Amino acid sequence: MKLSSIEQMSGGEKALTAVSLIFAMFQIRPSPFCILDEVDAPLDEANVARYNEAVRSMTDRSQFILITHVKRTMQLVDVLYGVTMPEPGVSKIVSVKINDVVEKKAGAQPAAVAY
Repeated sequence: MKLSSIEQMSGGEKALTAVSLIFAMFQIRPSPFCILDEVDAPLDEANVARYNEAVRSMTDRSQFILITHVKRTMQLVDVLYGVTMPEPGVSKIVSVKINDVVEKKAGAQPAAVAY
């Protein structure tokens, strides 16, 4: 790969560079939790899969709170929280324990992944 200015990088390349640095620090010194706000938004499908695998590989040491609109990332989590507005000016928090839904449908054991 040829070195270039960060201004010449795409949004996805910038996101991958930043998250790579964060994940490298977590490999050396894990924190109890990490909040990632729409890091996967500029990524293409292949890189979303790589990002999700990296998060999944670190969930044994840290709890991850992922803020996302990417469906593939939402499928990775144990618990999914959302905010809806059933009527103007009134917000309602909705939560779903993903593994409970999967267990009930398939009778499968849950996999420990991210929050």
